[in-house]
Amino acid sequence: MDERQKDLLKEIVETYIKTIKPVGSKGLCDKFNLSSATIRNEMAFLEQLGYLEKNHVSSGRIPSEKGYKYYVENLMKPKELNGEEMLKLQTIFHNQELQISDTIQECMQIISEITNYTSVVLGKSSKENTLRQVSIVPLDHNQVIALVCTDKGVVENKTFKIPANIYIDELVKTSEIINKMLIGTPIVEVSERLELEIKPIISKRIKQYEAVYEIFYDAFNDFTKNTTNVFFSGKSNMLKQPEYDNVEEVKNIISKFEDDKLIKNIESKSDGINVYIGNETEFDSNVTVVKTHYNLNGEEGTIAIVGPKRMEYDKVFGLLEYINKELEKRKNE
Repeated sequence: MDERQKDLLKEIVETYIKTIKPVGSKGLCDKFNLSSATIRNEMAFLEQLGYLEKNHVSSGRIPSEKGYKYYVENLMKPKELNGEEMLKLQTIFHNQELQISDTIQECMQIISEITNYTSVVLGKSSKENTLRQVSIVPLDHNQVIALVCTDKGVVENKTFKIPANIYIDELVKTSEIINKMLIGTPIVEVSERLELEIKPIISKRIKQYEAVYEIFYDAFNDFTKNTTNVFFSGKSNMLKQPEYDNVEEVKNIISKFEDDKLIKNIESKSDGINVYIGNETEFDSNVTVVKTHYNLNGEEGTIAIVGPKRMEYDKVFGLLEYINKELEKRKNE
């Protein structure tokens, strides 16, 4: 493509993103000071290269997946945040009381509101976590909470109703033994070591050791089942997009968001901001996924924005660039 064709493609992509209408030659003539015939020829050339597609119901063209990809990689400039957007995000980053995971989740919630797209945060799989601490928190009515914390900052809890013949101090004593012997153990190995190493010890010290053992076994077993820590914000935002104006499309995208395997495909390990359009996403052929990987103070994962292929790429990139810069600042503090 020459410079004029690049400028033309850029204008068509950005016009279609704003108007959701196929772009015809008439509206481009004045913009480029060219005849209608010249514009049509250039559009036909861009279509031949695979960057544009002809809409079936009009003479206008719309960007293809290849066209969007070229636009993102070669023509687009990330959009700077306005004052209000920056203030909202800065307020969260300056809140030192928030853990990294909470900071990221709250930021992505705001980004969902700003963009009207769906935000996803994928924390590290529990399989990649090691045990940092297990705690017992007494509640009323013969209930306790078992808290399991990992080195990646993941915290899981489960509430148990304890039988009358079990004393809370026996549970606390068992948690102390586990903390002493199993700290640093990969979460997926804890249940096995609980059986082989902890159970023989508590069988000599605690009367109702079988019941006590089951409580801790259930707590760790539930933890390992939660193989991916997923946070969504604005899941229903996709349904507001014109692309989802019929029942079948709505059912399809909702089922995708409920599919753990497909959500797992969103995970990223690449540095920088990466865009996957349509079939590239391994999620849904009608969406774009823009994502980036973070790794800060032992916590790592993926943050992603899911929207239609007709996404405001410049805005999304600008927001994710800002998030990455703020996380980098936090890393150096």
